[in-house]
Amino acid sequence: MKPTPEPGLLLAFGAHPDDIEFGCGGVIARETQAGRKAHFVVCSRGEAATNGTPRQRTAEAQQGAKLLGAALEFLDLGGDAHFEVRIAHVLKLAAIIRRLRPEIVLAPTTVENQHPDHVVLGRMVRDAARLARYGGVKELRSRPPHAIGALLFYSVAVEGDPAGVQPVWIDVSAAPVMEAWIQAMRAHESQAKTRPYSTLQLARAGVNGARCGVPAAIALYPNDPLVFDSLASLRRTARRF
Repeated sequence: MKPTPEPGLLLAFGAHPDDIEFGCGGVIARETQAGRKAHFVVCSRGEAATNGTPRQRTAEAQQGAKLLGAALEFLDLGGDAHFEVRIAHVLKLAAIIRRLRPEIVLAPTTVENQHPDHVVLGRMVRDAARLARYGGVKELRSRPPHAIGALLFYSVAVEGDPAGVQPVWIDVSAAPVMEAWIQAMRAHESQAKTRPYSTLQLARAGVNGARCGVPAAIALYPNDPLVFDSLASLRRTARRF
C-alpha cells in the first residue's frame, strides 16, 4: 500500500489577534489534531481596541495559537483600523504564501458591514494567493511561485456571512476539538470585557450544526468552485432525506 501523504500546511490570516480563534478556531483544532500543521499570520496587535493593550493582546494571540497547535507570526499592514488595499501589502502577503507554501489558506470574508479590516484583509489575501503563483512578479522572484490548493473564507461574526454562497460545513463537535477551541477563545480574556464572544461563537456553531445534522459546525466559504477527484469523496451533505 502507498503511504498516506502528509496533509499540506494550513495557513490562516487574521486582521486582529483574536479573529482566527473566534472565526475558525474549531477548524484549526480539528486539522491540527488530525496531524496537519497550521500557521497563523496576524496582521495587527489590536492597537485600536477599546479593551486590551497591544502587549496583552499579543500574549493572548500567542497563547491562543499554542492551544490550537499552530505556529504564529505578526505582520504590520498599517495598524489596527488602518488597513488599506495596497499592492505593497498584497505583495507582503504573497511573499508569505511563497515562503510557507501552504495547501489551504483561510482568510476573513470580504462581506461589507463588518470590521473594515476584515474586508480589506480578505481582499488582499485573495489577490495575494493569485500573485503568489505568477512567476513573473519581479518583487517575488526571490522564491519560486506557489499555487495553493484552496482559499476558504471564514466570518468572525454573522454579519460577515456571504449571502447566496453555499458554505462548506466543518464538523467541530468532537470533544477534544471543542475543548481546544473553547480554551483558545478564552485565552483572549481582554475581549470578553467587550462582549461574550466565545458564547456567541459556540451558539453560532450550534445553529450551524443543526443546519447540517451535527452537534456543532463552522462554515467556510470557498473563493473558487471546489474540485474533487471522484464522487467517492462526496460522502456527506447537509441534508439527508
